[in-house]
Amino acid sequence: MGTRKHYEDDFKEQAVRLVLESGESIPQIAKDLDISPGNLRRWVREFRDKGNDKNMLSRDDAAELARLRRENKKLRAQRDILKKATALFAEDLK
Repeated sequence: MGTRKHYEDDFKEQAVRLVLESGESIPQIAKDLDISPGNLRRWVREFRDKGNDKNMLSRDDAAELARLRRENKKLRAQRDILKKATALFAEDLK
């Protein structure tokens, strides 16, 4: 049975930055660095989940944004219905 490799945090961070900045695929970068693509994917996911990537939202932030967008859409629809109802009642009073 083989021994597990331990990668320094600095190496992990540089590998993740390569993925985020180079535009190359994770498997290609992993092959170039002689590491497992699965490890590199996990490092990128962990990096994003911590909110370290300023261009990407963490999972929690993305979920919150989606929830707020749904709520905003619902509130706008309710507002539009109330506007139409108000206009109808105003016409009836004339």
